[in-house]
Amino acid sequence: MKLQQLLSGVRKAADDYHMIEKGDKIAVGISGGKDSLTLLYALGNLRRFYPEAFELYAVTADMGFENVDFDEIKKVCGTLEVEYTIIKTEISQIVFDVRKESNPCSLCAKMRKGALNEQLTVMGCNKIAYAHHRDDVIETMLLSLIYEGRWHTFSPVTHLDRTGITVIRPLIYIGEADIMGFVNKYHIPVLKSPCPIDGHTKREYIKGLLRQINLENPGVKKRIFTAIQNSNMEEWEL
Repeated sequence: MKLQQLLSGVRKAADDYHMIEKGDKIAVGISGGKDSLTLLYALGNLRRFYPEAFELYAVTADMGFENVDFDEIKKVCGTLEVEYTIIKTEISQIVFDVRKESNPCSLCAKMRKGALNEQLTVMGCNKIAYAHHRDDVIETMLLSLIYEGRWHTFSPVTHLDRTGITVIRPLIYIGEADIMGFVNKYHIPVLKSPCPIDGHTKREYIKGLLRQINLENPGVKKRIFTAIQNSNMEEWEL
């Protein structure tokens, strides 16, 4: 995927769901993976011509894993002229060593988001952009359907009443395969996840299941995404 295609999809999502308003101070939550770095590139370039002027920042919650080097991300932020902040945490030690969680993803995500939101308040940011893409939308729906018995996925825009911060997800129209193509085409330095359970979660199972269904029924992912947009979920109404 070329940069122009990425920008087109991100701008459409931003326009359709009113994600960006004049004067916004938006932080991109950077894990170092392909999705968050692609989002950073997208918003870093969109900022130059989007009709609603906004400020952009990058924030990483350092989980406390050993031998994780953020230097390449710093270089990317420098190239895009985006201020970069790393928050030191002990989340990995708490989740894996102290709590010894057998299903750590939920607690880890909750603590990571808490650390990010606290930093955003200090920085004066009113929005945070997460790099959830179209496949994430569909996979979350299937996770909810299979394991919880409900039709639900995250929203394009979520207002957090307790913190006053708004979560936006500008990659919802971009497929994971397109993101992988973008990263490879532009040689973006991706940080390998240091998490010990990376690739061994329920989401990975659903990802594989969806891949197989889509192979046997081409276009099924597009149809599921359309069903989500046409559902009665208020946050998805165009």
